[in-house]
Amino acid sequence: MGGMHAYTTPYLTALTTYFSYAVLILFGHTRDFYRRALALIMGRAFLAPSSDNASKTSDSLGSLANERAGAVGRSGVQCGDMAPMLEEGDDFYTRRMFARIQDCFSRPINSAPDARFNVMEREEDKDNKWSLKSTGRSRSCLNLGSYNYLGFAASDPYCTPRSLEASRRYGWAQCSSTVEAGTSPVLAALESRVARYVGKESAIVYGMGFATNSSTIPVLMGKGSLIISDSLNHRSIVSGVRLSGARVKVFRHNDATHLEKVLRAAISEGQPRTREPWKKILVIVEGIYSMEGHMCNLREIVEIKKKYGAYLFLDEAHSIGAMGASGRGVCEHLGIDTADVDIMMGTFTKSFGSCGGYIASNHDVIAHIKRHSPSTLYAASMSAPAAMQALSALEILMGDDDSRGERGQAKIAQLHDNANYFREQLKSMGCQILGDEDSPIMPLMLYNPSKIAAFSRECFKRGVAVVVVGFPATDLVGSRARFCLSAAHSRADLDEALEVVREVSSRCAVRYELKK
Repeated sequence: MGGMHAYTTPYLTALTTYFSYAVLILFGHTRDFYRRALALIMGRAFLAPSSDNASKTSDSLGSLANERAGAVGRSGVQCGDMAPMLEEGDDFYTRRMFARIQDCFSRPINSAPDARFNVMEREEDKDNKWSLKSTGRSRSCLNLGSYNYLGFAASDPYCTPRSLEASRRYGWAQCSSTVEAGTSPVLAALESRVARYVGKESAIVYGMGFATNSSTIPVLMGKGSLIISDSLNHRSIVSGVRLSGARVKVFRHNDATHLEKVLRAAISEGQPRTREPWKKILVIVEGIYSMEGHMCNLREIVEIKKKYGAYLFLDEAHSIGAMGASGRGVCEHLGIDTADVDIMMGTFTKSFGSCGGYIASNHDVIAHIKRHSPSTLYAASMSAPAAMQALSALEILMGDDDSRGERGQAKIAQLHDNANYFREQLKSMGCQILGDEDSPIMPLMLYNPSKIAAFSRECFKRGVAVVVVGFPATDLVGSRARFCLSAAHSRADLDEALEVVREVSSRCAVRYELKK
């Protein structure tokens, strides 16, 4: 659980991965060079889009029309004498790499994201090779990609009727911010229950999970403040840190020793130029890291933040509801008092089958956020049906439903059992698996960019939908398939998925830890 969780890339695998990217980049630039050269020799008409295709390609900045319109000198859209919308190279990665495997991403579904769901099939659009179109068919697949950790995203006998009733009573949307006319009784009840659930004095609920971080951190930190962030923190945290204007230092992923070194040096050096003490220091970590499945080394980090008088911000987007005996996150799982965590963040988009997120802290901090956060001042508040879904799921976990807590505890126990069983079976195959015990996220390392598409397509062909991730979401050599387990999965579902993964991992040669 604690310490570093770095994966070791086999030397030959790293070498071939770098070589693969080099080949893709070389061929991409070669094709761009000859396209520009032909445009200069034969005129822009050589690359002009046809009349039948013009209306389709003009809608996308990364489309073929953009590449053609800016073929002479630049790849951006040019409108008369105006500067191009995209500079040369801005969309190189999209055109020359992502476009080759775009069928593996953004797959549309036409059913609830339950243990099984229907994935719509697509094919290349003959009129516009840079886009995909639906075939009108769908395929039933085992769902190993959604964050439906506790199975609340599908129809639930307790949550669904209450959410439907909320929609009939309060409507589908509030159409206003919380400081105006957007605070429904359901939203107020959700904020109160969240505070009780995580053991804090007060809480604020946002309508969007990403904005929970990106619009809260700038309210708390600013000029003269210091943020010390884990190197693998989520993009929403990175965005919030950048918007805050505070100084930022990064410590190695989950390395408490390095955190202490960075923190001690920052305190001794003070602010740049003036050497004045920092106004405040905030350490930001995640409960479970979404691309690694690792749990935060929270106990040691808490000790360090106490030792040096820093504040601690804990992002529990993937751990709230999924970790701990009653789903209260990594603090419960590791036996840490929530009083030692100054600001607790979480989302309702994973374990609770809804949308939005929350910040929980003491009364003064939450009151300050409510008065100054742009998401409470300008953004529409969380709708009553979505708030009721999250509220109902919380009631089940807290034992306030008809089952008196039995359903909630059973769901959490089932999730942990599923996750641990699936992880051990994958490891026994020889696959390189990241993640800690009980974590519902388990990445399977692929490394080579060609294996991203191969693994995804072969699994989909066999009726298993998986998420694959590559650069720039990971390191260049860190491409992986990310499995997300759910309490809704049965043991038969998992065995079926494992049989598919066993076959596909062998065909794709990704059993890097197979003993010979």
